[in-house]
Amino acid sequence: MTNCCTVGTGDNAIEVNAEEIAMLCKALAHPARVQLLKYLAAYGACYFGNLADVLPLAPSTISQHVTILKQAGLILGSSDEQRVCYCVNPERIAQLKALVAAL
Repeated sequence: MTNCCTVGTGDNAIEVNAEEIAMLCKALAHPARVQLLKYLAAYGACYFGNLADVLPLAPSTISQHVTILKQAGLILGSSDEQRVCYCVNPERIAQLKALVAAL
């Protein structure tokens, strides 16, 4: 009989940076941020004004969510004259996937 709680030998264990994964999960802990990240991943890049069309939230609220995603490194922003264009940071998404897979 196999026990579902049987612990493996740990030979293939990958070190998990608990603080890093907690910070990334905290950045994704709000449905609005998940939706913004999903939209940017599907669309490719987007000016801030267009993000208001994604969610029925005030621009100031969307700005707060974007700031949290940027601080976590999940999205990048580049200025184009008076507008800011946002896109997903593929390296950071790959890090997130690796951290989750190592759990």
